[in-house]
Amino acid sequence: MSLKNLKLDRLLITILLSACSILFIVPLLWMLSASAKLERDVMTYPIQWIPQQWNWLENFQKVWLENVPFTLFYWNSFKLAIISTIATLLFSSMAAFAFSKLRAPGKGIMFALMMSFMIIPDQATLVPRFIMIKWLGLYNSHEGLVLMLAFSMYFTFLMRQFMMGVPNDFIEAAKIDGAGYLRVYAQILLPLSKPILATAGIIKFIWTWNDYQNPLIFLFKKELFPLPLGIQFFRQEYSNNVSLMMMAAVSAIIPLIIVFIILQKEVINGITVGGVKG
Repeated sequence: MSLKNLKLDRLLITILLSACSILFIVPLLWMLSASAKLERDVMTYPIQWIPQQWNWLENFQKVWLENVPFTLFYWNSFKLAIISTIATLLFSSMAAFAFSKLRAPGKGIMFALMMSFMIIPDQATLVPRFIMIKWLGLYNSHEGLVLMLAFSMYFTFLMRQFMMGVPNDFIEAAKIDGAGYLRVYAQILLPLSKPILATAGIIKFIWTWNDYQNPLIFLFKKELFPLPLGIQFFRQEYSNNVSLMMMAAVSAIIPLIIVFIILQKEVINGITVGGVKG
């Protein structure tokens, strides 16, 4: 293929991807616009992308300071997302270290068995998990929800693939110096695995922040609701006010947008590196 044809192909691909990006971002722009409007102006046609009369502050106050405890829902989401993310990084990295660097009989069979469980959808395990959490006395508590969200076969696999690419020379040198397995894990493997830890942490945070199914099944007190359930509760209170619904939705996605904009390079690099190593 000539250089001219290659440049033309890249130009066409760029144009196509740009068009797709515009299609994907239009609903977000409409949501931002609607959140700053008076209710009577939301459904006007043609669409007013820039509000003629700004009502952003009033909508913000109604969402955060009036009948619905939106601040509490926000705090619950941060609490669940942060604790679950830290727990997942800890347990998955320890399991990945064992699968990638430790010698144990049947290790390959255990890893293959774990991988086979990844084909089971979460919905198929809802009843056993419900029975287990009920038996432990953790139903309708953040502790029970965190316990379920703390373990991840996917992130164990991702970290294991990354750690397989870490040279064993580092570990052998640490053993010669008298380091045990716990010290090797904490002082050698974890610092070298920062890219994949950052990637897994960001993805896990986003997944937990957006999780609707698990809180719906395992929580029933309004005081424990995270944002996905809180917005559903908010919708019941303000079902006829689209501008307030859009303000609530905008408030819910702001942390995710900030996290992804700041750390998107780490997400892409970590997934790429973790997928090809090992």
